[in-house]
Amino acid sequence: MIGIDIVPHYAEEGNEFAKKKGLDHLVSFMTGDAARMDFPDNTFDTIIMNDAMEHVGEPEKTLEECFRVLKPGWHLYINFPPYYHPYGAHLSDAIGIPWVHALFSEQALIDAYKKLVRDLPDGSDRIAFRFDKLPDGRDTISYINRMTIKRFRKIQQGVVQPAVYQREIPLRNQLQALAKLPATREFFVKMVVCVYQKAK
Repeated sequence: MIGIDIVPHYAEEGNEFAKKKGLDHLVSFMTGDAARMDFPDNTFDTIIMNDAMEHVGEPEKTLEECFRVLKPGWHLYINFPPYYHPYGAHLSDAIGIPWVHALFSEQALIDAYKKLVRDLPDGSDRIAFRFDKLPDGRDTISYINRMTIKRFRKIQQGVVQPAVYQREIPLRNQLQALAKLPATREFFVKMVVCVYQKAK
C-alpha cells in the first residue's frame, strides 16, 4: 500500500507511524502530486481518494492519472465533503461556525482565521498551510479548490470509465429532503461518494 500526499511532512509522519506499528514492509507514504504520479500504467488494484477531491489543484488531471495507474477491472473510490458543507471551508479548527464561508467573503474569513491562530504555537504553520498569494498580491484560501456537487458532476461528464456506485449522504437522516432539493442540496449533503471501475 502506498499513500501519496503533496505535503512533505505527511509522508514523514506516515512512514514513522508505519514503522512504529511494524507495518513498514507493507505500507509506505510518499510526497507527490496525484496529477503527475511517477508510476507505470496499470500499477494499482485499488485507489482510494478519501477526502481528497476538494483539495487537488487539477481534479480532471488527477482523475485521468488515477485511471492511468489503475489496473483494468479494478476500482477508484472517491468521497469528499462538498464546499458548501457546514465546514467545507476547512477552517473549523479556528472558526467553528457552520456555513460561515457562505456568509462572509473569502478575505473576511482569511483575516478572522489569521487573527484567531496567530498567537498559537503553530499559528504561522496553520496560516502557511491554508493560504497563498494571488498574482495581484491578494490572499486566497489555497488549501481547497471549492469542489461543489455541481462542479464534480460536470467533471464526471468527461469521465469515460463507468461509475458503479454513487451516493450523496445528507448531514442527518431527518434532512434528507433538503439534501435532495436543488436549492439546498449543496448545503445539506455531508459527503459525495462515487466508485468507478476501470474498463477492461
